[in-house]
Amino acid sequence: QVQLVESGGGLVQPGGSLRLSCAASGFTLDYYAIGWFRQAPGKERERVSCISSSTFRANSMKGRFTISRDNAKNTVYLQMNSLKPEDTAVYYCAADPEVSRLCVAGQGDYWGQGTQVTVSS
Repeated sequence: QVQLVESGGGLVQPGGSLRLSCAASGFTLDYYAIGWFRQAPGKERERVSCISSSTFRANSMKGRFTISRDNAKNTVYLQMNSLKPEDTAVYYCAADPEVSRLCVAGQGDYWGQGTQVTVSS
C-alpha cells in the first residue's frame, strides 16, 4: 500500500520549534521530489518547502524552516523554528516524480493525511 504518513504536529508557543516527519511506504522516496504544504482555515493551500530528488536539505520561510530527507529511512522532515501564530495550519507532505509538477504546480502523486500545527500562547 502506497502512503505518506505525517507526524509531529501539535500545540507550540510562539517562538517555539517543531519537527514534522513524513514516512513513506509502498514506494521509494529516492526518485521523488518531496514537499511540505500547509492549509489554514479559510485559506488556499500554500507551498512551505519543496526539493528535487537530488536535493537533501533546503531552507525556506526566510530561513525559519528546513526540509530534509533521509532516504535510508524513507522519511522526510520539516524542522520549524521561530514559529508564529500565522504558521498555524494543517501541514501535508507530498511526493511526485517531477519536481516542477510538485514544487511549481503543487500537484503530486502522493499526499499524506495532514498533521495539525497550532502556534498559540
